[in-house]
Amino acid sequence: MSGVARRTLAPLAVVTAAAFVFALLLILVRLNWAPLESVDHGGAARLNSLVAGHPAVVSVVKAVTWLGSSGVLWTLTGLAVVVVAIRRRWRLAIYLLVAGAGALTLDPVLKALVGRLRPVVAHPVAYGTGDSFPSGHALGSIVCYGALFLVFLPATRGAGRRVFTAVISTLIAAIGVSRLLLGVHFLSDVLGAWALGITWLGVTAFAFELSRQATGVPVANPVAEGLEPEARTDLQPAEPETTMNHDRVRQYGRIAAGIVVIWVLIIGVLTGIGKLIMITHNGNGNLLGDTTIPHWFAAHRTPSLNHLSLIASNLGATQDILIVSVVACVVFLAVTRRWRPVIFVAVVMFGELGAFLIVEEIVKRPRPDVPHLDSGLPTSAFPSGHMAATTCLYVAIAILVIGHARGWWRYLFLIPAIVMPVMIATARMYRGEHHPTDILASVLFAALWLTTATMLIKPNEDAFRHGRLPQGLRRRNAAERSEETTPATA
Repeated sequence: MSGVARRTLAPLAVVTAAAFVFALLLILVRLNWAPLESVDHGGAARLNSLVAGHPAVVSVVKAVTWLGSSGVLWTLTGLAVVVVAIRRRWRLAIYLLVAGAGALTLDPVLKALVGRLRPVVAHPVAYGTGDSFPSGHALGSIVCYGALFLVFLPATRGAGRRVFTAVISTLIAAIGVSRLLLGVHFLSDVLGAWALGITWLGVTAFAFELSRQATGVPVANPVAEGLEPEARTDLQPAEPETTMNHDRVRQYGRIAAGIVVIWVLIIGVLTGIGKLIMITHNGNGNLLGDTTIPHWFAAHRTPSLNHLSLIASNLGATQDILIVSVVACVVFLAVTRRWRPVIFVAVVMFGELGAFLIVEEIVKRPRPDVPHLDSGLPTSAFPSGHMAATTCLYVAIAILVIGHARGWWRYLFLIPAIVMPVMIATARMYRGEHHPTDILASVLFAALWLTTATMLIKPNEDAFRHGRLPQGLRRRNAAERSEETTPATA
């Protein structure tokens, strides 16, 4: 019993101290206590002078502060919830949602209650919206990254655990400091947010421990062991691979070399087609309707169709493709517990991006000679990057789902693999950004590249070798069947 008391006393003291610090800062800020105001304003001015006039430093600081934005935090939290839910760790999924929702609620409520204005500095390099106390970035980052630390800590061991702890701690500290350097928060805003975040993490972790005790699970030390130490196997990204021998290394080397060689050949074919179009003066000619079709679309534009085409076109933009790719990788890794599907998606998408940038830079085909609905496009027309990326991504997802899943529903993933490219192609031509031959070249590239990656990487090989159910789920199903049949056998 004394061991349990020793383990729980220190965290309780830290949480109590953090709650006291936050309450004190809240009162002093609300009362506009002169000494604190003097320190805050003086610190804001000095920190602003450190970065003002250094654009490179400002860019780095803004990149760090972006990691504490609500979009990034909720994306990471959502992906983590998906992973632990797929691994059937429902309590951990609920904990992540509750912790994140608390930070999302506390920040605007407290800002409205205090009503503190943001700092006014001599050389502003960034601007914040809303009130100042507490810092939303600092609060959100300590709660979300702290919750991820407590959930996934059991999956780490030894040096990996020390690295994991150092990365999370450094990230939280860096985001808070970035808000000070950008001049959008006072020191007390960040300190108050950290104190509140520690308090909220402590309260939610304590509630989680109570739920474990209610089910008879032994008490754990969340800071040292994580919230659920027994979930270590389920929280690991993938199951351990067998020992890597020289034959396997050579095999992987041959596969990588083959992928690179064929990728270069595909780029050569696509570049040759593009150059042939330009040499024959068909840059804006009517080859395969390259003039007729864009002009027909331009003549039939309406405000409603313009808006719809923008929505459809954005679904093939870099940001949307990146989000879907990351989500797909996380889901396939969580379900299959194999790295092969993730490697397949990564190779397909990075290969597509590299090929597109190389070919368009060499060919330099002009856009169709119609009014363009998109302005300031950084690349040329041939091939269509939107079309190539969309086709590669959604067809790759369909290949993986059909290869790993069971049941008729897996073939439903052929629908987005067909509909999405057609929609993107139509939208890009409607908006006057691509000729039909640009679209056809992207389809040709996607077909050749997907075929190459599928044949060499064999993304569904593990599914056929181990069965289509993930190994962790197979073990559980076998255990459940054993429990069901044991009484009957007895």
